[in-house]
Amino acid sequence: MSDSSVRSSTVQSSEETRLWREEFSVAAAEQGYVERRQFGKFLLLISGAMFAGQLWLLAKEWMARARRSVWPRREVAVAGEIPVGGARVFQYPGPMDNCLLVRVDETRYVAYSQKCTHLSCAVIYSAAHKRLECPCHEGYFSIDDGHVIQGPPPRPLPKVDLELSGGKLIAIGMSEFGKDQER
Repeated sequence: MSDSSVRSSTVQSSEETRLWREEFSVAAAEQGYVERRQFGKFLLLISGAMFAGQLWLLAKEWMARARRSVWPRREVAVAGEIPVGGARVFQYPGPMDNCLLVRVDETRYVAYSQKCTHLSCAVIYSAAHKRLECPCHEGYFSIDDGHVIQGPPPRPLPKVDLELSGGKLIAIGMSEFGKDQER
């Protein structure tokens, strides 16, 4: 190879390198840094997406409330078939919603959703302590109104409203501390 051909290839490669550097002006040492403007754009985009997601959830809940129907009436037991201090599982309002019916004394029955308000473990009745217990994390609920006595559950158990008609116990709705719960 002659000296002139080596010089022309060196000139060509340095010229190509200079053009490439102009087109792609990010230095390797600086590529790990994020500019304040880029970071602000990113935060704005993420905040906008989260806001849109919250609006979507709000609209979804509003639409679900608009479609809700009246609570179904469903026979859950015959009065007297459960012994005092005994309990029975039944499904209300839907086939996948387990509830617990408890006969507290000779004339009084109470029913609650069997799903713990902490992590949805199945709640059981403890006749010895006269309370509803969540065995997963030792959460305890009052048998009288379903409020939290102890433990991690953040809310009371939803109560199933019962009606005694013709010797049969009929579930007619659900409430939480006396306020109607919409389905």
